[in-house]
Amino acid sequence: MLRIRLSMGGVRKRPIYKIVIADGRYPRDGKFIEKIGSYNPLLPKDKKERIKIETERVKYWMSKGAQPTLRVSRLLGELQIMPMPKPGNNPQKAIPKKDRKKSAEESKETPKADSKKEEPKAEAKKEELKKEEAKAEAKKEEPKKEEAKAEAKKEEPKDKK
Repeated sequence: MLRIRLSMGGVRKRPIYKIVIADGRYPRDGKFIEKIGSYNPLLPKDKKERIKIETERVKYWMSKGAQPTLRVSRLLGELQIMPMPKPGNNPQKAIPKKDRKKSAEESKETPKADSKKEEPKAEAKKEELKKEEAKAEAKKEEPKKEEAKAEAKKEEPKDKK
């Protein structure tokens, strides 16, 4: 599968990325098909030189089935070439690594407590269903009682004759 991705270059502590079209099986900095732009993360966001990209070539390769990586899709979203991807939800990101194990243990304990709370609700629903079934059966029995009364009335006049 073709991918639109970043290929790292530059020197230590000063990265520069090429935006390239490459086969997904090739390594990150390995063989690529075409270079379509560059990205310099060290420049401020308001400078034009931060992201240089050939929009026509991006559209061409996307029409051929190339899929951008998440980072490249964000860059393309900034340039309004394609819609910005939805931000991911990582609630663990805000918690320091030391405390992540503690919070994971706490989160394991809370579903158990929640399941206990849900059980009475489930039981209440079952009871409601039983009540509704009983009402439905009672409605079915009422016509039978009326039919029995009607038959009894029919039989009584026959006995009197």
